[in-house]
Amino acid sequence: MPEETAMSTREVCLLIGHGGEVLWCDASDSPNQLPDSRARWEAIWRLRDVLEEVAHSHPDGPLGFSAEDESTTAALTSALGKPLRFSVVAPEGMVARLRGRDVLVAAEPWWAEALRSASGIRHTPSGLA
Repeated sequence: MPEETAMSTREVCLLIGHGGEVLWCDASDSPNQLPDSRARWEAIWRLRDVLEEVAHSHPDGPLGFSAEDESTTAALTSALGKPLRFSVVAPEGMVARLRGRDVLVAAEPWWAEALRSASGIRHTPSGLA
């Protein structure tokens, strides 16, 4: 039987509110970057009072925050004046930044698999979480 053709992947960003409610979503055309977006920044500002988490995918890895992610999280924390939870969902798992510390998320929220699906990636747990 022929091998399945790989579907295209892309980074996707979710803005998450109380109880894991998805407040807003946008996507890139690339699996390796999520360029700045005026619409995203406006949504973050508009939703700032109810925004609890900013999550995005890394379809090709890593299971961690990139240098660009680091500068973005610092800018968001500074601009909003409140701590947020930041997370990265990758094929092999999910990592979240909680109070400045990165932790593997063993019990992923409901939206993590939806984020993988929207990103065109399959969940391939590493067994490390």
